[in-house]
Amino acid sequence: MKTFTIDDVNKWNPCYDPIKYLEPGKKYTVLSILDDRRIPFADRLWCICRDDLLSDKLMRLFAVRCARQVQHLMKDERSINALDVAERFAHGEATKEELDAARDAAKDAAWAAAWAAALSTARSAARDAAKDAAWAAAWAAALSTAWDATQESQETKLREMILDGIKSGDVK
Repeated sequence: MKTFTIDDVNKWNPCYDPIKYLEPGKKYTVLSILDDRRIPFADRLWCICRDDLLSDKLMRLFAVRCARQVQHLMKDERSINALDVAERFAHGEATKEELDAARDAAKDAAWAAAWAAALSTARSAARDAAKDAAWAAAWAAALSTAWDATQESQETKLREMILDGIKSGDVK
């Protein structure tokens, strides 16, 4: 498995100071970074999800896996189809053209949903202003708990995928 140092991480232009977590001269792997709980999860992902460490296939499958966790919120079939095509593409079962077409269709679906949500929000904003503050606070607390559980699930799955990827050559 490929190793890297804090000097390599600095060359990747992080938006945080890696010296807070990494020691000069020490060699790291994707697993050692993923397992280091001192580093915030988003920074660990940023550090290891790069094409010189993980294959496109592994990163694409992980992205699809993360999106599948919220698939129940996807109302437009074009978004779900994009996940299916991305997964097939990662396994060599779909073409780049199919992937591009599915991505474009999913973008159209996202824009349509954003416009619909914006219109709905604008209509109800005046009516709901008073109760929104209390609801938002409760929602934020629930989201925080859900985010922690989702993050842990993503981290566990990524670790499993990396361990499998070491065997298949998807981890460099």
